[in-house]
Amino acid sequence: MTEFERLYITWYARMKSFALVYVKREADAEDVVQDVFAKIYEREDLFGKDINITSYLFTSVKHACLNHLRESLTVSMAYSKYYESQRLEMQLMYDSLEQLDMDFPDASIEELLEDAINQLPEKCRQIFIMSKLKGTKQKDIARELGVSVNTVEVQMGIAYKKLRERLKNCIPLLAFLYIVP
Repeated sequence: MTEFERLYITWYARMKSFALVYVKREADAEDVVQDVFAKIYEREDLFGKDINITSYLFTSVKHACLNHLRESLTVSMAYSKYYESQRLEMQLMYDSLEQLDMDFPDASIEELLEDAINQLPEKCRQIFIMSKLKGTKQKDIARELGVSVNTVEVQMGIAYKKLRERLKNCIPLLAFLYIVP
């Protein structure tokens, strides 16, 4: 029997028990101790030297446990951040849904939208229809109407603001009906 085999047989169970106190899972303790013994096996020169092999073994297992715990802590912190992000997103969805006013008018969504667009000022309505319903680019709208691109952008901002005000109770439903494929 080699010195390594004697060391392994004598100390494996003790080292595993020592590691288990810190890493808490038997499989992790086995992995830690196996890795330490594998490194010792690769270092045959340890057996010919005048070193305290018991101290070396405990120190090696200690450092391996520290590395394992450090990695576990890093993973745990990453999961915590992920779950906190998920929790905040769910809370936002919950709050948003709770605030949703389900008391919609009797008119259909299309009628409400058409009525809201028709309530826009003439030039604003014209620009909005050209941009969003006909798909015309802003620079083409500006050229066709003889206004600047900046005017088109300002009028679109006004249209969005007025539509949001008029359709505030229907916006979540509109988003669901018209944005979701």
